[in-house]
Amino acid sequence: MMKYLLTFTVIFVISLFLYLYIPFNKILVTPEVIETSQTEESVVNDVNSPISIKGLRNRKINSDAYKIEQKLANGFNYERYLVSYLSEGEKVFALLTIPFESKPENGYPAIIFNHGYIPPKNYSTTSNYASYVDYLARSGFVVLKIDMRGHGNSEGVATGSYFSSTYTIDAISALKSLQKSDLIDPKRIGVWGHSMSGNLVLRLMLVSNEIKAGVIWAGAVYSYEDFGKYRISDASYMARPQQQISQHPNRDNNPEIQKLREDSKSVDFSNDYWKAISLTQNLKYLDKPLQIHHSINDEVVNIGYSRDLEKVLKDNSKSYEYFEYPGGGHNITGIYFNQAMERTVEFFKKNL
Repeated sequence: MMKYLLTFTVIFVISLFLYLYIPFNKILVTPEVIETSQTEESVVNDVNSPISIKGLRNRKINSDAYKIEQKLANGFNYERYLVSYLSEGEKVFALLTIPFESKPENGYPAIIFNHGYIPPKNYSTTSNYASYVDYLARSGFVVLKIDMRGHGNSEGVATGSYFSSTYTIDAISALKSLQKSDLIDPKRIGVWGHSMSGNLVLRLMLVSNEIKAGVIWAGAVYSYEDFGKYRISDASYMARPQQQISQHPNRDNNPEIQKLREDSKSVDFSNDYWKAISLTQNLKYLDKPLQIHHSINDEVVNIGYSRDLEKVLKDNSKSYEYFEYPGGGHNITGIYFNQAMERTVEFFKKNL
């Protein structure tokens, strides 16, 4: 009798457990519950694109310390070197300036200098942007002007910034390289960019929280809706051959991009794809100060790009400074150059 009672008790306990536990578990994992707990943000950020902000934030990018390739003639109060570093295994060259003044206890503050679009065959490491680099270098910063892949003697293919992650990777690799130098304070590195690299600077600041401040001159394409509105009025840029770079692994070849190029009015910029790659749609990641300069008479990059960005920065309560100039053109030259440079240097000294 005891044997049957024991058996009955065991069966009853197991049955009670199955009744109470299994239905409860099923409620926790029903598809309906999973679906309602998945936010729109998680859907957007799962978009597979080499230029999606979340994808780049999750990407592991590193580089060894730069190597000195050649000692160049000194500047006014700084040394100049041709250096190289590795970006995804490609050898990238850069111009490096180092102040004569004694190194601060924790190292010099540094600026990663990102050039605008120049036809790669016309690009020169030492000549292009010489006055811009000189002004920053004279002001006590280490300056690293990246040649970008496919420019000068740098290996690889010149892919552009707007639809490729290559230059973003090159600049973050430069950041990692500088941080390994005994001369540099790894916590005091900023970025400067012109024209095409306005897009690059903002993307860098969304992707890496190690960049302490950014400055943009005459920048473009912060959302792809503004690219549809303003385009780029530069024949050398628009005439670039696409065949060589169309299948590059870091280039986005989504059909939506071709639609944007052909007829931007037919593009739905509210879909998940455009949200994932738009810079202004991902401003929640911007936690460092930004300074923007643009001339009203810029005939290459419409000032609407900067005005639209300024509005979005303001609406999102971001830390920024914005300056317009009545003249100076795309490169902000003449009397406006010194004014813009003074503001740039003051901003970097304050924030680096």
